[in-house]
Formats: sequence, C-alpha cells, structure tokens
Amino acid sequence: MQLKLDGLDAHLKQAKAKGLAPLYVVHGDEHLLVLEAVDRLRAAAREAGFSEREVLVAERGFHWGQLVEAQQSMSLFGDRKIVELRIPSGKPGKDGGEALRAVAAQPSPDVVLLVTLPRLDFATSKSAWFQALEGAGVSIKVDTVDRTRLPAWVSERLALQQQRVEGGEPGRRALQFIADKVEGNLLAAHQEIQKLGLLYPPGELSFDQVHDAVLNVARYDVFKLSEAMLSGDVPRLVRMLEGLRGEGEATVLVLWALTEEIRVLSKVRQGLAAGKPAGVLMRELRVWGPRERLVPQAAQRLQLPRLEAALALAARLDRQVKGLQDLPPPGSAPLPAEPWDGLQQLALMVAR
Repeated sequence: MQLKLDGLDAHLKQAKAKGLAPLYVVHGDEHLLVLEAVDRLRAAAREAGFSEREVLVAERGFHWGQLVEAQQSMSLFGDRKIVELRIPSGKPGKDGGEALRAVAAQPSPDVVLLVTLPRLDFATSKSAWFQALEGAGVSIKVDTVDRTRLPAWVSERLALQQQRVEGGEPGRRALQFIADKVEGNLLAAHQEIQKLGLLYPPGELSFDQVHDAVLNVARYDVFKLSEAMLSGDVPRLVRMLEGLRGEGEATVLVLWALTEEIRVLSKVRQGLAAGKPAGVLMRELRVWGPRERLVPQAAQRLQLPRLEAALALAARLDRQVKGLQDLPPPGSAPLPAEPWDGLQQLALMVAR
C-alpha cells in the first residue's frame, strides 16, 4: 500500500481501531521529514502495546540473518516489539533482498517492522524486494520540499507553535526571507523556526523580528542551480552561485551542470523550430520533474544565437578552470580573471 506523507496522520487515526500494519517503509532524502514520520509511527506502535525496540543498521558487513532473527524471536518478557531497519545506501544487495522478501512474506503479529531508505531511483522502486515490502505493508514516500513551496511550509511550521507572520506584503517578504536563508537545509530551517518560538511569544511576527533572528544556513545544490537559471530568477541564481562558491564547490562541476542545461536548451530550441511538440522533445531528452515545465519555457524565451554564444563562452570557461590558455574569437572580450565571475556571466546569459 502506498501512502503520501500528508496522509500518515489519518492512517494512524484509523489504525487505532483497525490495528497497525505489520510493516512500514519510509523513503526519501528529506531527513527531517523522514525522522518525524518514523517518530510518529514509533509513538503509535508504543501506544498499541509494542513496548520494546530493536534497531538494525544495514551497513557494510551487516548479517541479514539478524533481521530474520529479530522478526521471529520473542522478547524474554513476551512483549511485542518494534524492529527498525535502516538501509543508508538504499541497496540491500542480493542477500538483503532475499531477507527482505522473507520477512515480508511472513509478518509477525508481535512485531512492527519500520524500514527507512533514502530516495529510491526508478529501478530500485521496481525491484522485487521493494515490491514485496510495499505489498506486505505501507510505503510512505517523503518528497523534498520544493523551493516554490518552502515559504508555505515555513508558515505551516510557524502555525504549529502558534506564530504567524504579519499580513500583506511584509508577511510575504518575511516568509521569502526565511526561505532564502534556509533553502536546501530543512533541518536547519526547523531549528530556525523553533528559535523564533523561543525568542518571541505566540502571535504575529514582524519582518524585523524575523530578520534579526534567522541566520543564513542555506545549503545549495549545484543541480538546483539550473532551475533558477531556467526560470530566470536572477536574485536566486546569484545567491546560489555565491553560496556554492562560499561552500567550496568545484567550479568544474558547476560549469558542467550549466553547460549540460544549455546544450539541452539548444536541442529543444532546434526541435521546436523543426515543429516537434515540446512533450516529445522532453521524453527524447529525458527531461523530468520541474525541468519538464521550465525547459520549454526557457527555450521559447531564448534565441538559438544566444544559446550558441553561451556554449562558446562555456568552452572558453572550460579551458580557464582547467588552467589552459584562453582562445577568444576575434573581437571577443577577455574572460573575467576569477572563474566564478565567468560562471555568473554564463548563467545570466540564459537567465536574462
């Protein structure tokens, strides 16, 4: 059975009358939300009489017989128990897959098994062992909180501690300010929101209060950089580049991510000019998720000569970051002395 995270509370409410499932799988990369989901499941199991707890971590050298033994063995005092299995890699291997299928096939009425996994790729989600777990219990997928939804998420979290931002434009600015400072770091976002609850009483928060309290704890993902470039969000784009630079991200990786996106845009632009539907081009180029919407919009906005100029600049930057001599075309301006300034120039060619 598949369940969305926002449906977990309703499921647990029904489980008070019908009983918990024998097995739960929580998977996703938002560690805060995964931990909170497992905490709620653990609390519900304890309330239902599963008073003991055993934790197994499937790391290198783990013996999968421990899982089968934990599933089958009774407590010395006859208590029912919670068995938590954590698979940090998300890849149990052949032995692990067989063990997981075995425990899924023979659930115990005296054990609730909680399995936590990172975000699964398509192949893993279709594997026999994962399908067995999902068929025997409840699978809960924890999606990342998209940047566009982050202000609303912050608002919801403030409401849980009886706080809210002021109405109108100042409130929107306050939520955007928090989102900018905590983007990509949901655990830190949670801590900053809790700090607001400690510093100020329940009720309305002004922009100045938020500004004074919230630290800059954002963590930027180089692969999210392309989303800011495609959407034309220049302030976010510049902020992310400065953040990646401050975190010591490799210029080669940032350049590669930007260049690959520009190549895709160039192919889409050529395809659209040839009369191909955008949906067909997205499938051919394997463009999924938020990029499936952003890439066609950016391709419509940009002319092919600009994309070709961007690729030419990327080639020059590639030589620069590798320590090679720049070979500028006749009449071209020299590259900025600092590669990060050149990366910003490249990204802005597409974003603007």
